[in-house]
Amino acid sequence: MTEGAGIHAGDLPDDLTAAEAGMWQAFRNGSTYDLSSGDAAVDDPHGGHRWGPERTVRARIVAWLLLDGPPALAGRVSALKLRGVQVSGTLELSGGVVVPYVEMRGCRFERELLVPETRFTTVRLVDCSVPRLEAARVHTEGDLHLPRCRFPGGVRLTDAHIGTDLMLNQAIVHPDRAGRSIAADGMTVGQDLQAELLEAEGELSLRSAKVGVSLSLRGARLSNPYGRHALNAPQLTVGRTLYLTPAGVGASTPSGATPARGTRIQRFECRGGVRLDDGRFGDAVDLERARFAFTDDQELSLRRVQTPELRFLGERPQRGKVALSGARVVNLVDRASAWPGPGNLHMGGFQYENLVPLGPFPLTERLDWVAAATAEYNPEPYERLAAVLRAGGEDEDAREVLLAKQRRRRESLPLAAKLWGYAQDWTVAYGYRPGRAAVWMAVLWAAGSLAFAHASHPPLQPGAAHPPWNPALFALDLLLPVIDLGQVGVWQLSGGWQWLAAVMVLLGWVLATTVAAGATRMLRRN
Repeated sequence: MTEGAGIHAGDLPDDLTAAEAGMWQAFRNGSTYDLSSGDAAVDDPHGGHRWGPERTVRARIVAWLLLDGPPALAGRVSALKLRGVQVSGTLELSGGVVVPYVEMRGCRFERELLVPETRFTTVRLVDCSVPRLEAARVHTEGDLHLPRCRFPGGVRLTDAHIGTDLMLNQAIVHPDRAGRSIAADGMTVGQDLQAELLEAEGELSLRSAKVGVSLSLRGARLSNPYGRHALNAPQLTVGRTLYLTPAGVGASTPSGATPARGTRIQRFECRGGVRLDDGRFGDAVDLERARFAFTDDQELSLRRVQTPELRFLGERPQRGKVALSGARVVNLVDRASAWPGPGNLHMGGFQYENLVPLGPFPLTERLDWVAAATAEYNPEPYERLAAVLRAGGEDEDAREVLLAKQRRRRESLPLAAKLWGYAQDWTVAYGYRPGRAAVWMAVLWAAGSLAFAHASHPPLQPGAAHPPWNPALFALDLLLPVIDLGQVGVWQLSGGWQWLAAVMVLLGWVLATTVAAGATRMLRRN
Protein backbone atom coordinates (compact mmCIF):
# COMPACT_ATOMS: atom_id res chain seq x y z
CA MET A 1 0.00 0.00 0.00
CA THR A 2 1.40 3.39 -0.91
CA GLU A 3 1.74 6.02 1.81
CA GLY A 4 -1.50 7.89 2.30
CA ALA A 5 -3.72 5.38 0.58
CA GLY A 6 -6.60 4.39 2.79
CA ILE A 7 -5.27 6.37 5.72
CA HIS A 8 -8.33 8.52 6.10
CA ALA A 9 -10.42 5.38 6.21
CA GLY A 10 -8.32 4.16 9.12
CA ASP A 11 -6.32 1.47 7.25
CA LEU A 12 -2.95 0.47 8.63
CA PRO A 13 -0.03 1.14 6.23
CA ASP A 14 1.86 -1.97 5.09
CA ASP A 15 5.42 -0.85 5.82
CA LEU A 16 5.05 -0.18 9.56
CA THR A 17 7.13 -2.06 12.09
CA ALA A 18 5.42 -3.76 15.00
CA ALA A 19 6.30 -0.84 17.27
CA GLU A 20 4.95 1.65 14.75
CA ALA A 21 1.77 -0.35 14.19
CA GLY A 22 1.08 -0.30 17.91
CA MET A 23 1.72 3.46 18.03
CA TRP A 24 -0.63 3.91 15.06
CA GLN A 25 -3.49 2.12 16.78
CA ALA A 26 -2.87 3.89 20.11
CA PHE A 27 -3.01 7.22 18.27
CA ARG A 28 -6.46 6.44 16.86
CA ASN A 29 -7.60 5.33 20.30
CA GLY A 30 -6.09 8.36 22.09
CA SER A 31 -4.40 6.05 24.61
CA THR A 32 -0.84 5.99 25.93
CA TYR A 33 1.55 3.78 24.00
CA ASP A 34 4.00 2.45 26.57
CA LEU A 35 7.13 0.55 25.47
CA SER A 36 9.04 0.88 28.74
CA SER A 37 10.53 -2.27 30.23
CA GLY A 38 9.80 -1.65 33.88
CA ASP A 39 13.51 -1.49 34.73
CA ALA A 40 14.26 2.09 35.81
CA ALA A 41 17.91 1.91 34.76
CA VAL A 42 17.10 0.56 31.30
CA ASP A 43 14.19 2.95 30.82
CA ASP A 44 16.22 6.03 31.68
CA PRO A 45 16.20 8.01 28.40
CA HIS A 46 19.40 9.79 29.47
CA GLY A 47 21.23 6.61 30.38
CA GLY A 48 23.58 4.46 28.36
CA HIS A 49 21.35 1.44 27.79
CA ARG A 50 20.61 0.75 24.16
CA TRP A 51 17.00 0.64 23.07
CA GLY A 52 16.42 -1.84 20.24
CA PRO A 53 14.01 -1.84 17.30
CA GLU A 54 11.23 -3.16 19.51
CA ARG A 55 11.18 0.27 21.20
CA THR A 56 11.98 2.39 18.15
CA VAL A 57 9.69 4.25 15.76
CA ARG A 58 10.72 6.32 12.76
CA ALA A 59 10.42 10.11 12.94
CA ARG A 60 8.72 10.04 9.54
CA ILE A 61 5.85 7.94 10.91
CA VAL A 62 5.47 10.21 13.95
CA ALA A 63 5.27 13.23 11.64
CA TRP A 64 2.73 11.41 9.47
CA LEU A 65 0.50 10.82 12.46
CA LEU A 66 0.73 14.39 13.69
CA LEU A 67 0.30 16.18 10.37
CA ASP A 68 -2.06 13.88 8.47
CA GLY A 69 -2.93 10.96 10.69
CA PRO A 70 -5.85 8.55 10.54
CA PRO A 71 -9.21 9.41 12.05
CA ALA A 72 -9.95 8.57 15.67
CA LEU A 73 -11.93 5.51 16.53
CA ALA A 74 -15.60 6.01 17.17
CA GLY A 75 -16.15 7.85 20.45
CA ARG A 76 -12.43 8.60 20.88
CA VAL A 77 -10.12 11.62 20.35
CA SER A 78 -6.90 10.94 18.54
CA ALA A 79 -3.73 11.90 20.41
CA LEU A 80 -0.05 10.99 20.38
CA LYS A 81 0.84 9.72 23.86
CA LEU A 82 4.14 7.86 24.04
CA ARG A 83 6.12 6.46 26.93
CA GLY A 84 9.55 4.85 26.76
CA VAL A 85 9.74 5.15 22.95
CA GLN A 86 12.81 5.95 20.85
CA VAL A 87 12.34 8.16 17.78
CA SER A 88 14.92 7.50 15.06
CA GLY A 89 15.86 10.14 12.50
CA THR A 90 15.01 13.82 12.58
CA LEU A 91 11.47 14.68 13.55
CA GLU A 92 10.63 17.67 11.37
CA LEU A 93 7.28 19.41 11.53
CA SER A 94 8.42 22.81 10.25
CA GLY A 95 5.54 25.07 9.29
CA GLY A 96 2.95 22.38 9.91
CA VAL A 97 -0.33 22.44 11.78
CA VAL A 98 -0.60 19.76 14.46
CA VAL A 99 -4.11 19.35 15.78
CA PRO A 100 -3.76 16.22 18.01
CA TYR A 101 -2.65 16.52 21.59
CA VAL A 102 1.03 15.53 22.00
CA GLU A 103 2.48 13.98 25.15
CA MET A 104 5.76 12.03 25.32
CA ARG A 105 7.21 10.78 28.60
CA GLY A 106 10.58 9.20 29.11
CA CYS A 107 11.25 9.13 25.36
CA ARG A 108 14.50 9.37 23.48
CA PHE A 109 15.12 11.29 20.26
CA GLU A 110 18.11 10.22 18.21
CA ARG A 111 18.32 13.56 16.43
CA GLU A 112 17.08 17.11 16.85
CA LEU A 113 13.42 18.04 16.98
CA LEU A 114 12.55 20.62 14.32
CA VAL A 115 9.27 22.49 14.83
CA PRO A 116 9.88 26.09 13.69
CA GLU A 117 6.71 27.97 12.76
CA THR A 118 4.63 24.93 13.67
CA ARG A 119 1.20 25.36 15.25
CA PHE A 120 0.19 23.03 18.10
CA THR A 121 -2.64 22.81 20.56
CA THR A 122 -0.69 21.48 23.58
CA VAL A 123 2.72 19.78 23.70
CA ARG A 124 4.15 17.96 26.69
CA LEU A 125 7.59 16.37 26.58
CA VAL A 126 8.39 15.06 30.04
CA ASP A 127 11.77 13.59 31.00
CA CYS A 128 12.82 13.19 27.39
CA SER A 129 16.25 13.21 25.79
CA VAL A 130 16.30 15.65 22.86
CA PRO A 131 19.62 16.48 21.15
CA ARG A 132 18.26 19.93 20.27
CA LEU A 133 14.89 21.64 20.11
CA GLU A 134 14.55 24.06 17.22
CA ALA A 135 11.23 25.87 17.74
CA ALA A 136 11.59 29.43 16.50
CA ARG A 137 8.20 31.08 16.02
CA VAL A 138 6.39 27.98 17.21
CA HIS A 139 2.77 28.62 18.23
CA THR A 140 0.79 26.71 20.85
CA GLU A 141 -2.78 27.39 21.84
CA GLY A 142 -2.18 25.73 25.19
CA ASP A 143 0.91 24.65 27.14
CA LEU A 144 4.43 23.80 26.13
CA HIS A 145 5.82 21.55 28.86
CA LEU A 146 9.44 20.40 28.83
CA PRO A 147 10.12 19.40 32.47
CA ARG A 148 13.12 17.18 33.29
CA CYS A 149 14.12 17.05 29.61
CA ARG A 150 17.74 17.24 28.56
CA PHE A 151 18.91 19.21 25.57
CA PRO A 152 22.63 18.72 24.83
CA GLY A 153 22.46 21.10 21.85
CA GLY A 154 20.29 23.80 23.37
CA VAL A 155 16.76 25.12 22.85
CA ARG A 156 15.60 27.79 20.46
CA LEU A 157 12.27 29.49 21.11
CA THR A 158 12.89 32.81 19.39
CA ASP A 159 9.62 34.71 18.79
CA ALA A 160 7.63 31.70 19.99
CA HIS A 161 4.05 32.19 21.14
CA ILE A 162 2.92 29.98 24.03
CA GLY A 163 -0.79 30.30 24.68
CA THR A 164 -0.76 29.44 28.39
CA ASP A 165 2.23 28.00 30.32
CA LEU A 166 5.82 27.23 29.40
CA MET A 167 7.40 24.75 31.79
CA LEU A 168 11.13 23.97 31.96
CA ASN A 169 11.30 22.73 35.53
CA GLN A 170 14.37 20.57 36.25
CA ALA A 171 15.41 20.66 32.60
CA ILE A 172 19.12 20.42 31.77
CA VAL A 173 20.21 22.50 28.81
CA HIS A 174 23.68 22.75 27.29
CA PRO A 175 24.83 25.43 24.86
CA ASP A 176 24.40 25.52 21.12
CA ARG A 177 27.22 26.47 18.77
CA ALA A 178 26.64 30.15 19.58
CA GLY A 179 27.08 29.55 23.30
CA ARG A 180 23.39 29.93 24.18
CA SER A 181 21.51 27.38 26.24
CA ILE A 182 18.01 28.78 25.62
CA ALA A 183 17.44 31.40 22.95
CA ALA A 184 13.97 32.84 23.53
CA ASP A 185 14.25 36.44 22.37
CA GLY A 186 10.87 37.97 21.59
CA MET A 187 8.98 35.02 23.05
CA THR A 188 5.47 35.53 24.39
CA VAL A 189 4.01 33.36 27.17
CA GLY A 190 0.33 33.84 27.96
CA GLN A 191 0.53 32.86 31.63
CA ASP A 192 3.49 31.45 33.62
CA LEU A 193 7.01 30.63 32.60
CA GLN A 194 8.28 28.08 35.11
CA ALA A 195 11.94 27.14 34.97
CA GLU A 196 12.44 26.01 38.54
CA LEU A 197 15.57 23.95 39.31
CA LEU A 198 16.63 24.50 35.71
CA GLU A 199 20.29 23.80 34.94
CA ALA A 200 21.47 25.86 31.99
CA GLU A 201 25.04 26.09 30.75
CA GLY A 202 25.42 28.95 28.31
CA GLU A 203 23.47 32.16 27.87
CA LEU A 204 19.77 32.10 28.74
CA SER A 205 18.49 34.81 26.42
CA LEU A 206 15.05 36.37 26.99
CA ARG A 207 15.49 39.70 25.26
CA SER A 208 12.17 41.51 24.80
CA ALA A 209 10.28 38.46 26.00
CA LYS A 210 6.79 38.87 27.50
CA VAL A 211 5.33 36.71 30.27
CA GLY A 212 1.71 37.25 31.16
CA VAL A 213 1.83 36.29 34.83
CA SER A 214 5.01 35.16 36.63
CA LEU A 215 8.49 34.04 35.64
CA SER A 216 9.98 31.60 38.12
CA LEU A 217 13.65 30.66 38.13
CA ARG A 218 13.46 29.43 41.69
CA GLY A 219 16.37 27.16 42.51
CA ALA A 220 17.77 27.44 38.97
CA ARG A 221 21.49 27.15 38.31
CA LEU A 222 22.71 29.26 35.43
CA SER A 223 26.27 29.44 34.20
CA ASN A 224 27.96 30.81 31.14
CA PRO A 225 31.71 30.27 30.91
CA TYR A 226 31.56 31.19 27.22
CA GLY A 227 30.35 34.81 27.39
CA ARG A 228 29.46 37.86 29.45
CA HIS A 229 25.89 37.02 30.51
CA ALA A 230 24.33 33.92 32.01
CA LEU A 231 20.90 35.59 32.00
CA ASN A 232 20.44 38.14 29.24
CA ALA A 233 16.93 39.60 29.43
CA PRO A 234 16.78 43.31 28.61
CA GLN A 235 13.30 44.75 27.98
CA LEU A 236 11.71 41.72 29.65
CA THR A 237 8.06 42.23 30.58
CA VAL A 238 6.50 40.14 33.37
CA GLY A 239 2.89 40.68 34.39
CA ARG A 240 3.53 39.91 38.04
CA THR A 241 6.75 38.65 39.69
CA LEU A 242 10.20 37.55 38.63
CA TYR A 243 11.45 34.94 41.12
CA LEU A 244 15.21 34.44 41.50
CA THR A 245 14.70 32.67 44.81
CA PRO A 246 15.16 29.25 46.48
CA ALA A 247 13.10 26.19 45.59
CA GLY A 248 12.31 23.10 47.58
CA VAL A 249 14.13 20.00 46.32
CA GLY A 250 12.01 16.86 46.13
CA ALA A 251 9.00 18.65 47.58
CA SER A 252 5.61 19.36 46.09
CA THR A 253 5.84 23.08 46.79
CA PRO A 254 3.54 25.13 44.55
CA SER A 255 5.31 27.39 42.12
CA GLY A 256 6.09 30.77 43.67
CA ALA A 257 5.42 29.57 47.24
CA THR A 258 7.94 29.47 50.06
CA PRO A 259 9.23 25.92 50.75
CA ALA A 260 7.86 24.42 53.95
CA ARG A 261 10.04 24.32 57.05
CA GLY A 262 12.40 21.35 56.98
CA THR A 263 12.37 21.09 53.19
CA ARG A 264 15.81 20.91 51.60
CA ILE A 265 16.13 23.98 49.42
CA GLN A 266 18.29 24.95 46.50
CA ARG A 267 19.09 28.60 45.96
CA PHE A 268 19.05 30.41 42.69
CA GLU A 269 22.68 30.50 41.57
CA CYS A 270 24.13 32.39 38.65
CA ARG A 271 27.71 32.17 37.42
CA GLY A 272 27.85 34.93 34.88
CA GLY A 273 26.35 38.36 34.37
CA VAL A 274 22.65 39.14 34.72
CA ARG A 275 21.10 41.77 32.48
CA LEU A 276 17.53 42.91 33.17
CA ASP A 277 17.82 46.44 31.79
CA ASP A 278 14.59 48.27 30.92
CA GLY A 279 12.48 45.45 32.35
CA ARG A 280 8.88 45.96 33.46
CA PHE A 281 7.52 43.85 36.32
CA GLY A 282 3.94 44.19 37.54
CA ASP A 283 4.47 43.09 41.17
CA ALA A 284 8.09 42.50 42.13
CA VAL A 285 11.61 41.39 41.36
CA ASP A 286 12.50 38.91 44.10
CA LEU A 287 16.17 38.10 44.79
CA GLU A 288 15.66 36.34 48.12
CA ARG A 289 18.89 34.44 49.00
CA ALA A 290 20.06 34.57 45.37
CA ARG A 291 23.75 33.83 44.87
CA PHE A 292 25.79 35.50 42.14
CA ALA A 293 29.33 34.66 41.09
CA PHE A 294 30.73 37.35 38.81
CA THR A 295 34.07 38.18 37.32
CA ASP A 296 35.33 41.74 37.74
CA ASP A 297 33.77 42.86 34.46
CA GLN A 298 30.37 41.22 35.01
CA GLU A 299 27.40 42.68 36.83
CA LEU A 300 23.83 42.40 38.00
CA SER A 301 22.33 45.07 35.80
CA LEU A 302 18.91 46.47 36.69
CA ARG A 303 19.26 49.72 34.80
CA ARG A 304 15.94 51.52 34.21
CA VAL A 305 13.94 48.63 35.64
CA GLN A 306 10.41 49.53 36.77
CA THR A 307 8.63 47.50 39.44
CA PRO A 308 6.46 48.18 42.49
CA GLU A 309 8.85 46.20 44.68
CA LEU A 310 12.49 45.19 44.52
CA ARG A 311 13.44 42.54 47.07
CA PHE A 312 17.21 42.89 47.15
CA LEU A 313 17.84 40.10 49.64
CA GLY A 314 20.52 37.95 48.04
CA GLU A 315 24.09 37.26 49.04
CA ARG A 316 26.61 40.04 48.56
CA PRO A 317 28.54 39.41 45.31
CA GLN A 318 32.22 39.01 46.10
CA ARG A 319 33.22 40.42 42.72
CA GLY A 320 31.53 42.33 39.92
CA LYS A 321 29.05 45.18 40.16
CA VAL A 322 25.39 45.94 40.85
CA ALA A 323 23.84 48.63 38.64
CA LEU A 324 20.52 50.29 39.47
CA SER A 325 21.02 53.45 37.44
CA GLY A 326 17.69 54.92 36.35
CA ALA A 327 15.64 52.17 38.02
CA ARG A 328 12.28 53.10 39.53
CA VAL A 329 10.69 51.13 42.37
CA VAL A 330 8.09 51.89 45.00
CA ASN A 331 9.29 49.63 47.83
CA LEU A 332 12.94 48.76 48.24
CA VAL A 333 13.10 45.71 50.50
CA ASP A 334 16.72 45.00 51.37
CA ARG A 335 19.35 43.80 53.82
CA ALA A 336 22.56 45.56 54.70
CA SER A 337 24.51 42.37 53.96
CA ALA A 338 23.16 42.13 50.39
CA TRP A 339 24.82 45.22 48.93
CA PRO A 340 28.32 45.25 47.40
CA GLY A 341 31.13 47.42 48.68
CA PRO A 342 32.47 50.78 47.47
CA GLY A 343 33.04 51.07 43.76
CA ASN A 344 30.81 48.11 42.91
CA LEU A 345 27.41 49.79 43.27
CA HIS A 346 25.95 52.28 40.81
CA MET A 347 22.70 54.10 41.67
CA GLY A 348 22.68 57.25 39.55
CA GLY A 349 19.05 58.20 38.99
CA PHE A 350 17.77 55.31 41.11
CA GLN A 351 14.34 56.27 42.46
CA TYR A 352 12.56 54.54 45.33
CA GLU A 353 9.72 55.75 47.52
CA ASN A 354 9.88 53.52 50.60
CA LEU A 355 12.65 51.67 52.40
CA VAL A 356 11.70 48.35 54.00
CA PRO A 357 14.86 46.89 55.55
CA LEU A 358 14.74 43.28 56.73
CA GLY A 359 17.01 43.03 59.75
CA PRO A 360 19.19 45.76 61.27
CA PHE A 361 20.09 48.53 58.87
CA PRO A 362 21.21 51.52 60.99
CA LEU A 363 21.65 54.95 59.48
CA THR A 364 25.44 54.71 59.58
CA GLU A 365 25.30 51.63 57.34
CA ARG A 366 22.71 53.28 55.11
CA LEU A 367 25.13 56.18 54.64
CA ASP A 368 27.88 53.70 53.80
CA TRP A 369 25.47 52.25 51.22
CA VAL A 370 25.08 55.63 49.58
CA ALA A 371 28.81 56.32 49.76
CA ALA A 372 29.51 52.96 48.10
CA ALA A 373 27.41 54.08 45.13
CA THR A 374 29.26 57.38 44.65
CA ALA A 375 32.93 56.93 43.86
CA GLU A 376 32.88 60.66 43.08
CA TYR A 377 30.64 63.17 44.79
CA ASN A 378 27.06 62.99 43.53
CA PRO A 379 24.32 64.72 45.54
CA GLU A 380 21.43 62.75 44.05
CA PRO A 381 21.64 59.50 46.09
CA TYR A 382 21.89 61.51 49.33
CA GLU A 383 18.95 63.72 48.43
CA ARG A 384 16.82 60.72 47.43
CA LEU A 385 17.55 58.97 50.74
CA ALA A 386 16.82 62.14 52.70
CA ALA A 387 13.52 62.66 50.87
CA VAL A 388 12.41 59.09 51.57
CA LEU A 389 13.34 59.37 55.26
CA ARG A 390 11.57 62.71 55.58
CA ALA A 391 8.45 61.31 53.92
CA GLY A 392 8.51 58.54 56.50
CA GLY A 393 8.61 61.04 59.36
CA GLU A 394 12.28 60.52 60.16
CA ASP A 395 13.33 64.17 59.96
CA GLU A 396 16.37 63.81 62.21
CA ASP A 397 17.78 61.00 60.08
CA ALA A 398 17.06 63.03 56.95
CA ARG A 399 19.13 65.92 58.36
CA GLU A 400 21.97 63.52 59.13
CA VAL A 401 21.92 62.32 55.52
CA LEU A 402 22.04 65.87 54.17
CA LEU A 403 24.87 66.70 56.57
CA ALA A 404 26.76 63.67 55.25
CA LYS A 405 26.13 65.00 51.73
CA GLN A 406 27.75 68.32 52.59
CA ARG A 407 30.73 66.63 54.18
CA ARG A 408 31.13 64.42 51.10
CA ARG A 409 30.89 67.51 48.89
CA ARG A 410 33.59 69.23 50.95
CA GLU A 411 36.08 66.57 49.90
CA SER A 412 35.81 67.71 46.27
CA LEU A 413 36.32 71.45 46.96
CA PRO A 414 39.52 73.53 46.71
CA LEU A 415 41.44 74.33 49.88
CA ALA A 416 39.85 77.71 50.67
CA ALA A 417 36.31 76.41 50.20
CA LYS A 418 37.20 73.30 52.15
CA LEU A 419 38.38 75.41 55.13
CA TRP A 420 35.16 77.41 54.96
CA GLY A 421 33.28 74.13 54.91
CA TYR A 422 35.04 72.97 58.06
CA ALA A 423 34.10 76.25 59.72
CA GLN A 424 30.43 75.72 58.86
CA ASP A 425 30.61 72.12 60.03
CA TRP A 426 32.21 72.89 63.39
CA THR A 427 29.94 75.81 64.15
CA VAL A 428 26.44 74.91 62.97
CA ALA A 429 26.94 71.60 61.09
CA TYR A 430 26.03 73.30 57.82
CA GLY A 431 22.82 74.54 59.39
CA TYR A 432 21.45 71.09 60.17
CA ARG A 433 22.27 71.47 63.87
CA PRO A 434 21.35 75.10 64.58
CA GLY A 435 21.62 74.57 68.33
CA ARG A 436 25.38 74.62 67.94
CA ALA A 437 25.26 78.35 67.11
CA ALA A 438 23.75 79.16 70.51
CA VAL A 439 26.36 77.00 72.24
CA TRP A 440 29.24 78.71 70.42
CA MET A 441 27.78 82.14 71.11
CA ALA A 442 27.35 81.37 74.79
CA VAL A 443 30.91 80.02 75.09
CA LEU A 444 32.46 83.02 73.31
CA TRP A 445 30.30 85.49 75.24
CA ALA A 446 31.22 83.97 78.59
CA ALA A 447 34.91 83.82 77.74
CA GLY A 448 34.92 87.41 76.45
CA SER A 449 33.03 88.69 79.46
CA LEU A 450 35.53 87.14 81.86
CA ALA A 451 38.51 88.39 79.86
CA PHE A 452 37.31 91.98 79.38
CA ALA A 453 36.47 92.26 83.10
CA HIS A 454 40.24 92.59 83.64
CA ALA A 455 40.93 94.91 80.69
CA SER A 456 42.01 98.54 80.94
CA HIS A 457 39.30 100.58 79.24
CA PRO A 458 39.75 104.36 79.22
CA PRO A 459 36.99 106.22 77.37
CA LEU A 460 37.67 107.42 73.86
CA GLN A 461 36.46 110.97 74.77
CA PRO A 462 37.38 111.82 78.38
CA GLY A 463 34.82 114.06 80.02
CA ALA A 464 32.10 113.21 77.55
CA ALA A 465 28.94 111.46 78.67
CA HIS A 466 29.10 107.70 78.25
CA PRO A 467 27.36 104.59 79.63
CA PRO A 468 29.00 102.69 82.47
CA TRP A 469 31.54 99.99 81.55
CA ASN A 470 29.96 96.57 81.21
CA PRO A 471 32.33 93.77 80.09
CA ALA A 472 29.45 91.38 79.29
CA LEU A 473 27.71 93.92 77.00
CA PHE A 474 31.06 94.88 75.49
CA ALA A 475 31.80 91.22 74.57
CA LEU A 476 28.28 90.79 73.16
CA ASP A 477 28.62 94.03 71.17
CA LEU A 478 31.78 92.61 69.57
CA LEU A 479 30.17 89.27 68.73
CA LEU A 480 26.97 90.61 67.19
CA PRO A 481 27.65 92.18 63.80
CA VAL A 482 25.46 95.09 62.63
CA ILE A 483 23.77 95.41 66.07
CA ASP A 484 25.17 98.31 68.17
CA LEU A 485 24.82 97.97 71.94
CA GLY A 486 26.63 101.27 72.62
CA GLN A 487 29.79 99.77 74.12
CA VAL A 488 32.38 99.22 71.38
CA GLY A 489 32.48 102.85 70.18
CA VAL A 490 32.90 104.28 73.68
CA TRP A 491 35.84 102.49 75.27
CA GLN A 492 39.44 102.32 74.09
CA LEU A 493 41.50 99.11 74.33
CA SER A 494 45.21 98.74 73.80
CA GLY A 495 47.85 96.06 73.32
CA GLY A 496 46.66 92.47 73.48
CA TRP A 497 43.11 93.54 74.36
CA GLN A 498 42.80 95.13 70.92
CA TRP A 499 43.79 91.85 69.30
CA LEU A 500 41.30 89.97 71.47
CA ALA A 501 38.56 92.40 70.43
CA ALA A 502 39.48 91.91 66.75
CA VAL A 503 39.31 88.12 67.14
CA MET A 504 35.91 88.44 68.81
CA VAL A 505 34.60 90.55 65.91
CA LEU A 506 35.98 88.07 63.35
CA LEU A 507 34.45 85.09 65.17
CA GLY A 508 31.15 86.95 65.38
CA TRP A 509 31.07 87.48 61.62
CA VAL A 510 32.06 83.88 60.92
CA LEU A 511 29.36 82.62 63.25
CA ALA A 512 26.72 84.94 61.82
CA THR A 513 27.61 84.02 58.23
CA THR A 514 27.49 80.30 58.86
CA VAL A 515 24.18 80.66 60.69
CA ALA A 516 22.77 82.59 57.73
CA ALA A 517 24.05 79.97 55.26
CA GLY A 518 22.60 77.18 57.34
CA ALA A 519 19.26 78.96 57.69
CA THR A 520 19.08 79.45 53.94
CA ARG A 521 19.81 75.77 53.38
CA MET A 522 17.14 74.72 55.87
CA LEU A 523 14.57 76.99 54.23
CA ARG A 524 15.33 75.34 50.92
CA ARG A 525 15.05 71.89 52.63
CA ASN A 526 18.09 70.90 50.60
